[in-house]
Amino acid sequence: MTLPVPGSPAPTFSLPADGGETLSLSDFRGKKLVLYFYPKDSTPGCTKQAIGFTELKDQFDAADTVVLGVSKDSLKRHDNFIAKQGLAIRLLSDENSDTCERYGVWQEKKLYGRTFMGIVRSTFLIDREGQIARVWPKVKVAGHMEEVLEAARELA
Repeated sequence: MTLPVPGSPAPTFSLPADGGETLSLSDFRGKKLVLYFYPKDSTPGCTKQAIGFTELKDQFDAADTVVLGVSKDSLKRHDNFIAKQGLAIRLLSDENSDTCERYGVWQEKKLYGRTFMGIVRSTFLIDREGQIARVWPKVKVAGHMEEVLEAARELA
């Protein structure tokens, strides 16, 4: 499975979001969208990333950019994660991993000699027309949210 490349149309999605709403790619036409995929709610790296995006939310808003996080966690887990960490970003639930597969982030991973399928932490910046503008594969959390914000500011 390959990741979408800059200049290609962003794969469509329609996923349940925290708060019981369903959000789709088409809902964000005319805005810039950061779609970030992460392995699991309430784990150290994922928590740091979600808090980092939350801390920069006002700056993303000023750049006319919406931030959405996607994992396979249930909406109940998302709601607990948001409440516990005071998150100000929306989280989408892709329990059957369809969207993860379309974005190429559902991949074979290895940990402690064990091989399994999981979400590879990746971020996509989608332009106002629904095209992929930037891709960050295999993200390292430190400094990442600031780098994405800078790219969102530079995108018309």
